[in-house]
Amino acid sequence: MMLQSEWNLDNTLPLPQLPHCWAKAIVGALALLCFGISYDGDFVFDDSEAIINNKDLRPETSLSNLWEHDFWGTNLVSNTSHKSYRPFTVLTFRLNHLIAGGLHPVGFHLVNIALHSVISVMALDVFSVLIGGLAHDEKGNLLNMAPKASFLAAVLFAVHPIHTESVAGIVGRADLLCALFFLLSFISYCKAFTKYDAEGEFSFHWILVSLLLCAVAMLCKEQGITVLGVNTVFDACVICKMDILQLGTAWLRKDKTSEKNLTWKRGFFTRILLVTSGGMALLYGRWRIMGTGPPAFTEADNPASFADSVLVRAINYNYYYSLNTWLLVCPWWLCFDWSMGCLPLIKSVSDIRFLASLVLWFFLVGLGLQALCSKNTDERRILTSGITLMIIPFLPASNIFFRVGFVIAERVIYLSSAGYCMLLSYGICILSRQGRRIKNIISVAVIGLVILNIMRCIRRSYQWRTEEDLFISALSVCPFNAKVHYNVGKNLADRGKEIPAIQYYREAVRLNPKYVHAMNNLGNILKERKELHEAEKLLSRAVAIQPDFAAAWMNLGIVQNSLNKFKEAERSYWTAIKYRKKYPDCYYNLGRLYADLHRNLDALNAWRNATILKPDHNLAWNNLIILLDNTGNLEQAETVGKEALKLLPSDHTIMFSFANVLGKLKKYKESESLFLKALQINPTIASYHGNLAVLYHRWGKLDLAKERYEAAVKLDPASPGIVENYNLLKKKLEQIKKGRL
Repeated sequence: MMLQSEWNLDNTLPLPQLPHCWAKAIVGALALLCFGISYDGDFVFDDSEAIINNKDLRPETSLSNLWEHDFWGTNLVSNTSHKSYRPFTVLTFRLNHLIAGGLHPVGFHLVNIALHSVISVMALDVFSVLIGGLAHDEKGNLLNMAPKASFLAAVLFAVHPIHTESVAGIVGRADLLCALFFLLSFISYCKAFTKYDAEGEFSFHWILVSLLLCAVAMLCKEQGITVLGVNTVFDACVICKMDILQLGTAWLRKDKTSEKNLTWKRGFFTRILLVTSGGMALLYGRWRIMGTGPPAFTEADNPASFADSVLVRAINYNYYYSLNTWLLVCPWWLCFDWSMGCLPLIKSVSDIRFLASLVLWFFLVGLGLQALCSKNTDERRILTSGITLMIIPFLPASNIFFRVGFVIAERVIYLSSAGYCMLLSYGICILSRQGRRIKNIISVAVIGLVILNIMRCIRRSYQWRTEEDLFISALSVCPFNAKVHYNVGKNLADRGKEIPAIQYYREAVRLNPKYVHAMNNLGNILKERKELHEAEKLLSRAVAIQPDFAAAWMNLGIVQNSLNKFKEAERSYWTAIKYRKKYPDCYYNLGRLYADLHRNLDALNAWRNATILKPDHNLAWNNLIILLDNTGNLEQAETVGKEALKLLPSDHTIMFSFANVLGKLKKYKESESLFLKALQINPTIASYHGNLAVLYHRWGKLDLAKERYEAAVKLDPASPGIVENYNLLKKKLEQIKKGRL
């Protein structure tokens, strides 16, 4: 069965005609070449929340959680959930974790790189259908009727720099898996027409397989549903060869004769009914899964969607579309985040940036009219398919149907880039027909474009290897983006570079005076530097802007406690707990406040709450033991110490505190054992040696006590307690020596 007309454009391309297997090998190799350098990158940016902090990846977490939680590990019914339901993607992360025996980024990156290579190879088959027409051999295998043009389109797709975020950023696997099953769904739809003829025969089985693969694509990322739209247009334009202009004319003229001659009606409505029914069922299921409705985004995430004026929203949405298109045409200015002032709102049509939208629509309308009015069936098919593949997968990110949580996200145009590459390949075919001289220029230009894109992919992949390089690379692209400055500052702070971190945090707050997370982090650094009054001012502003910001309330309480504002600190801590009921760190700090106020029972209760909420909270356990020890509750301290060591058997601080308790209970042997274990883990702490010396002193093992005191004094010669106890021991040893004499 063949559904194609004579193809003559392919012969004009200045490319060698390669065997299909060689073409696939080259496309796959180029994809690996472009992004292979990212294989040993770190977990960066969103990887922290989706992978490192996501408990759904851990073997001890039930697999059923994957079906109840969103992409970030939050319960879907929670108001804080992003509603991004991608259990199959999370499952692949979990398999990475299981195979590697932990969170080792190399395995995660290798899977992403391999996926892009496979998708690029599959794109070659898709392009061969959309560019050359649907054709099968006697065995039902797809034939490539435009080997050169489809190969060029696949090469352009494989080396497109816009894909870097999806490949080098591990969370981009959602887009990769979605694209994989998107293409599989489309290819399955094509297989439904292996025996297609004038009677409209098709395979019901392959239509259902296509729908099933669409469902799998949706479970990888919501964008997968759009393959149904692409399949529908493909059916109409390639299978049924509909001429929309002709149909419209016949309908307006009420030409019944023309309508009767339209053989495409046979089977078409049956297939569309199947696709539509399947799509509606998938959308209904997706809506039910969302639980509490759509996610709640903030103005900082997508400022245009919060504009009061419909006109302002429309202008800015169209501006965003033009920028997405520009990134396909010229993927040079790439940024990990385009929010928070990166793209100031266009508030009137007098803004010169409005011209970008006009230029976009000029070209889109021109392409659309050419597709509708062309008498060449090949051109009509290629332009229609290319426009469809570029626009339909982008629709979920367009803000048309619902608000999205970003301004521009490079990874959401991963699939759309396939449509662009197809149109670009066709444009190169057209230009190559204009004569030998033009053909030579085109040859050089295509080679130059591919090499330039490869170099850009490698450079951009290198930047995605570490957060430091990634965040700094964004400063030149989006210098007015507060989030960029925030992330640079956070990365510096994590590496202990507080002074430059403060500068970037201040710039983030200057660019966005309502950026509460920047205020909170800056307040934390200032708190550690004892600049308490400015820290209190910043944190107070943060909670005034966002009253439910629990972390800022807790940090404000810590600062107020340091300023001896005990009542205000207690109120801040309880406010934090009000907004985050399961907040072990806040209970820990509340316990410290109560201990400072000698409200011992309240302190014990607070620390006990911290250990209940977070059983491995070693600071809370340690303080519980110390406070019980200091208040003379030695038996209770012993019970708590045993409980703590059962949960944290390798924590030397708990061993040390518990050993002190056992020493006071005259359980010398047990105490000695714990001291020695603590010293084995960390032999450089003077107090460990000193307190073990005190134990030996009490125990009557004076020679061992002397040895430990000497080790303690060597580590900390200025410690008055150790020196005083050592002097007492030396006096006792002298007295013993004199007594013997």
